Amino acid sequence: MEASLAKIIKGASDLVTSDSETKAGFIKAALEKNRKAQPYIDQAKQLKVYASRAKKPMDLMKISEIREMLLTASGLSDKAFKYFSEDNKDEAIKQLINEFLIPNGSSFVDELVYRYLLIKGDSLGGSMRNYVGSVAKMQLIRTILSILDIKKIDFQVLYKQNKSKNLWSSATYDEVYDIVDTIKAISWNSSKGNRVLFFDTNIPLNEDKNVDINLYNASTSDYAAGEIVKRNDLAIMFGELKGGIDPAGADEHWKTANTALGRIRNNFSANKFKVKTSFIGAAIVKGMSTEIWDQLKNGTLDYAANLTVEEQLTNYCDWLINL
Repeated sequence: MEASLAKIIKGASDLVTSDSETKAGFIKAALEKNRKAQPYIDQAKQLKVYASRAKKPMDLMKISEIREMLLTASGLSDKAFKYFSEDNKDEAIKQLINEFLIPNGSSFVDELVYRYLLIKGDSLGGSMRNYVGSVAKMQLIRTILSILDIKKIDFQVLYKQNKSKNLWSSATYDEVYDIVDTIKAISWNSSKGNRVLFFDTNIPLNEDKNVDINLYNASTSDYAAGEIVKRNDLAIMFGELKGGIDPAGADEHWKTANTALGRIRNNFSANKFKVKTSFIGAAIVKGMSTEIWDQLKNGTLDYAANLTVEEQLTNYCDWLINL
């Protein structure tokens, strides 16, 4: 086990997410969900105003302002709209009216609003799952950049929109703090050489599957707009990041991450490349903490950290920077 890790994690219990951190995570997610839901609620109010102008359900089709909202209430997603002709859309709305609104009599407007919010709620659930992963990555990136700044190590960032041009930018921690979600990769120079760290990328030798955290012994020019993934000899470390705070899903997230990390080790080892692997999770429960601890002790896993424990996250990022 890494010496720096052994100083802060002395057993499986040290990896477990505390009840207080779990509660804090749930509260944070609930507040964010309410914030993200507000635009849907406001639009639902406007939908009710417009829809109330209809004397009977079929009159809703004459109100152009709510056409897309009727389509949403019918169950069609925004992505599906482009595959439907106007006639197809009319048919979807008519089915909504005939099957669900007319049977509700004078309450058809309320039923419409409920169905609109129900569909939008499903959409919000999906976006929240993406948001949780995004926030975890932002927390990780901010910690890495903060440590680089504290250590007075100059760094460059590659913004997502500049990836295809491989156009890197010098930056400071303060400058990028509020826009870390736009960062695709980070580069710095250490005593061990040039380093490029990039995120959420499909690695060909890993059966072209996505890996959350990728560290390579390379310069910005070596990154080559993402072509670096073909340079297996430059790979140093791959990591999995799971930001969900719900303990109920923790074991499944670990199982997915563990499988992914095992596949990485096997594929690279089979091709005579030695790489390190790591895991960071927000929700770590007792059962999985024992498995993680055992892997750390026997060297299967090189590093692990609980995202909700500041000392562990800081030490993980410090370890990564010094690889």
